Amino acid sequence: MAKESFDKEIQYLRMLALTGNAYNRQQFAGRLGISIHTFDKTIRKLREVNGEQDLNDLFRYSYVDSAEPTLLFLYRAKSIKESESQRLPMILTALKQQTMTATQLLAYCDEQLIDSDTVPPDEKTIRSDLRYLEEIGVICREPGTRPYHYRLNNDLTDCLTQAELIELYEFVDIMANTQIPSVQGYLLRDNLKKALQATIPAEQWDQRLIEPFHYKYHYDARILDEAHLYTLLQMIRARRQISFQYFSTKVKNNYSARQTNPLFTDENTVVHRHIVLPLQVVYDHQYGRWYLLGVNPKGQIVKFRMSGMIDIVEEKQQSEEHVAKYLAKLQRKTQYSWLVDTGDTITVQARFYKADPLPTDFIRERVVLQGQWGQITDENDEWFIYEIQVNGYIEIRPWLRSFGSSCEVLAPAELRQSLIDEWKEIQAYYESVREDF
Repeated sequence: MAKESFDKEIQYLRMLALTGNAYNRQQFAGRLGISIHTFDKTIRKLREVNGEQDLNDLFRYSYVDSAEPTLLFLYRAKSIKESESQRLPMILTALKQQTMTATQLLAYCDEQLIDSDTVPPDEKTIRSDLRYLEEIGVICREPGTRPYHYRLNNDLTDCLTQAELIELYEFVDIMANTQIPSVQGYLLRDNLKKALQATIPAEQWDQRLIEPFHYKYHYDARILDEAHLYTLLQMIRARRQISFQYFSTKVKNNYSARQTNPLFTDENTVVHRHIVLPLQVVYDHQYGRWYLLGVNPKGQIVKFRMSGMIDIVEEKQQSEEHVAKYLAKLQRKTQYSWLVDTGDTITVQARFYKADPLPTDFIRERVVLQGQWGQITDENDEWFIYEIQVNGYIEIRPWLRSFGSSCEVLAPAELRQSLIDEWKEIQAYYESVREDF
């Protein structure tokens, strides 16, 4: 999707979303692994991209705001180079008037830039731009023989009436704001917004047409992880290995600057890069985390949180047989994973206490809905026993804990004891506060 890497900006925005202004310049630079000078330069660039709006405003939503995705302005700014940001709109403006060939577009650009300091593009550049625009669906080639004529690809919006456009916009708006965060969904919503504006005269325009609903969606850090999603899915489809730097949640740094000046290059500094054949991407909806599952060159199944992956580079392609072999191994390993755990399989048994008599038993309904392949093995009017086989108890633990006093873990003993210890710790916190009263 985006042509340029912007890992540093994403890591900074993620920290800003999660911590607000808790860090000063020096602390932010330290966490990013860059100098204060580079940090200031990055902030200046982000402010230029974001215009006059304060960066902190991106994370200050009210209940009546229709949340705009934090990552979208970065995609718009970094998905094309500065020279392309001048040339591509020029091509699209020309094609908006009539169909044109690459040679005609080259002459049009030369004419437009005759009084400008910008160097006019050559034919190779124009043809490269046309291939890119055709690939992303913005333009299409007219049927016929060489020289090919190109036109804007507005087939979707041109065939719809104004009422149908509004209906489609509202549907995309709901999907983009309520389903798994998707930058492409927001881009589609923006394009439909422009198409809708083009059908209504400016004096009759009503802003309420594009703000039909209000949302509260505060998961900016989740949206930021999507930067890697389409790259990884593309590599999975192409059966290609990838290499990348990984920053675990256990280390202090979130990013590492790439030294480009040989005078300051430290020969003793070795940058460790992971090489992985990506097999599957998993989204943890409860915590809003993306995970990559794959196999390393030693044939071991490995897992990475996408928030810690930066500088992803495409590596050599693998055969279908090689991928199928390890995909089968991954499926065996994750058969009993609550999420991505590939450890030993254990049996978790819990007693759930039913709520007071209500029209519906919401505890039981929630367990049946969210309990994956687990089963209710015993039941009476007051409680029911739920049993499930899972790889370890770490991942299922937050779900069991979320039922509070309505859930009592019976087995394994280690999980039961860990919850007892945690509740005792919480109780101790509240006891000290009560003494103050």
